[in-house]
Amino acid sequence: MNTREETINWIHSLLPFGIKPGLKRMDWMLERLGNPESKLNMIHVAGTNGKGSTVSFMRHMLEANGYQVGTFTSPYMECFEERISMNGNPISEDDLIAAANKVRPLVEELAQTELESPTEFEVITAIMFEHFANEAKPDIVLVEVGLGGRLDSTNVIKPLLSIITSIGHDHMHILGSTIEEIAAEKAGIIKKGIPVLSAVSNLDALAVLKETAIERDTSFFQLGEDFYKMEIKVNQNGQSFTFDSPLGRLTHLKTTMRGEHQLENASVALMAMFYLREHTHYHISDEACKKGLADTNWPGRFEQLSDQPLVIADGAHNEEGMKALATTLANHYPTYNIHMLAGMTKEKDVKKLLAPFNHTNIHITWTSFDFFRAAEPKELLEQTPEGIPASVNEDWKDALEELMSNWSKDEIILLTGSLYFISEVRGYLKSGSNMGLIVNQ
Repeated sequence: MNTREETINWIHSLLPFGIKPGLKRMDWMLERLGNPESKLNMIHVAGTNGKGSTVSFMRHMLEANGYQVGTFTSPYMECFEERISMNGNPISEDDLIAAANKVRPLVEELAQTELESPTEFEVITAIMFEHFANEAKPDIVLVEVGLGGRLDSTNVIKPLLSIITSIGHDHMHILGSTIEEIAAEKAGIIKKGIPVLSAVSNLDALAVLKETAIERDTSFFQLGEDFYKMEIKVNQNGQSFTFDSPLGRLTHLKTTMRGEHQLENASVALMAMFYLREHTHYHISDEACKKGLADTNWPGRFEQLSDQPLVIADGAHNEEGMKALATTLANHYPTYNIHMLAGMTKEKDVKKLLAPFNHTNIHITWTSFDFFRAAEPKELLEQTPEGIPASVNEDWKDALEELMSNWSKDEIILLTGSLYFISEVRGYLKSGSNMGLIVNQ
């Protein structure tokens, strides 16, 4: 492969192989590559919601401390390459092509065995390990789980720390029908002797995690029990709080990331920094952590794209994400009317998703987007609870331009649903191919 387009097309050509949980194909490829994952210092991050934000908090704090930080995240917001980044800079075209060319012969050889072809995500994971270990060589890599944990392709690593941000109702057709079953899958990243940090609030899920940690003889640190967020103050521009733990305390912390759930993510990230300072060779200062928190942003997570009209994008696509979104809106914009433009993937329970908005001043426009699992807007409309005004516009560009044309100062245009939808709309707005909207950069 000689070009970016050729490389990405080859990777995407593996999408029809779907999701095939299991680690045998990863082990096979990584052994042939010389086990690049064994050369890296890593932190492993799982969770239903909050993975990306927690990774971003940690990345910014580590960068402020002078470290070169690799990140592996999904899905992407602006370009494919951002999934594999160094200090927030996506892998270069040349490096992506080079790593993919090392992996491709193995993929083709593996496809001829009884293990069959690896999936798209497995191949991207292998490319990431190869690139970081043999080319970029970061000081630390923050690895986000793709789906679940136990059988996820990233679960071949032996990290410095394992983090589980939250556990809720998502991907239930794959991970299990009960919260305990989902928790058992997430708990699969817990390994013997490797400490676990948790911000999980569901007590049934938390019980599963704690039991797993005991079984695997490892220490477990829980937000609200072993480390704390307190003295919280909220305004439209962000939040301030105090962090307290047995390893240290920080006051007057500020973040522009809005919503109490982001304070939970920030607290877990801070606990990770304090653990690294206490138990590893990393040098972490309080002031650098404060700066990193203040500098943190994460696209598509209550991201204000414009002031006039007021446009906010948030990739809330499951029950817990929608609850957090509704709470954040109530705390930061209590008097505003909300017009939600939403696109969802299939298999979503719309009534449960919208339950937090039953008594708010909201109107929903259901729309479609370019993704093979996008739900039909008319089906979403049929599932909308009585009492929530809703309509359909198949063309999200047309719907968005109509909303912007009719915007009033007491209204929020809220873009929400699938992160694939948010990525599409966000790219359109930032490209400038819209109605003269002044987009925040």
